[in-house]
Amino acid sequence: MGYIDRIIHFFVVNQDPRTKDWFLSGSVGPLFTILITYLYFCIYAGPRFMKDRKPLQLKNTLIIYNAIQVLLSVWLVWEGLEGGWRKHYNFRCQPVDYSRNPTAMRMARAVWAYYMCKLIELLDTVFFVLRKKQNQISFLHLYHHTLMPVCAFIGLKYFAGGHGTLLGLINSFIHVIMYIYYMLAAMGPEVQKHLWWKKYLTTLQIIQFLIVFIHTIQVQFQPNCNFSKGIAALLTINAGLFTYMFSSFYIRNYTKNRSKGALDAKLKAQELNHNDVSKCSLEVNGKAKLQEDFYPTPASPIYEKLKQNGHIPDMKKKA
Repeated sequence: MGYIDRIIHFFVVNQDPRTKDWFLSGSVGPLFTILITYLYFCIYAGPRFMKDRKPLQLKNTLIIYNAIQVLLSVWLVWEGLEGGWRKHYNFRCQPVDYSRNPTAMRMARAVWAYYMCKLIELLDTVFFVLRKKQNQISFLHLYHHTLMPVCAFIGLKYFAGGHGTLLGLINSFIHVIMYIYYMLAAMGPEVQKHLWWKKYLTTLQIIQFLIVFIHTIQVQFQPNCNFSKGIAALLTINAGLFTYMFSSFYIRNYTKNRSKGALDAKLKAQELNHNDVSKCSLEVNGKAKLQEDFYPTPASPIYEKLKQNGHIPDMKKKA
């Protein structure tokens, strides 16, 4: 048997018999069709279609969509806990239970529902396109939304339970908070001005992937753990990549911008020093008219600038 034949044989023989006939889990073809269509629309067809059109508001649609996502995520957290992680699963090593006992089947159904949710979440990007929010569609966004359905499909088809499902549990918990934020943001400026905690969503996502990284890499150091070390390694690599990308996103959008904003504010304050300009009148003929009780000292931050512009009289010439 050749190398390619062995790979095909592995994926055919090792598929989970409980889930192979479930909706969209029998073959990878429908998933790839959906993802290719998604990427084509979001990168090319959608922006081209919206180019000469006004952005859609979709306010009520977004509120309802995000509310549904919150409810689905809450339900997935509950099913993940009751299906194993609250009292049945071992956090150090949890093999997949391929039996049809009620607890194992409950987790398998939760894995299928999680996969469906990852497909539904592709609408996040579609809504960005229709609202002409192309700046929101970053490489990280597309990579995350494209890869997560693939990971969920592999889990459903081969490992519908066990160690890897902690990712889905934590991810669903993060999505409860995330979609609450998006739902509130969709309600308009009056609500948006109170949403100060957006950056903490990114922090939670980074923590999520760090937990998954540690949780999956430990399997490699347990020879007797009967969970696929290959799948655990893939989950570890994936968690490491997402940790790096979300950390870079956080630094680029929050840390650097905040430092730059603080520096700009400091320079602005120096130029408009209250003690120096509070008594200065408006410009007259392009030069600041200094009142009798206003005169910046050489120690003032704006002294040299005013002098260079001719706003400070040359006292030696006057003498």
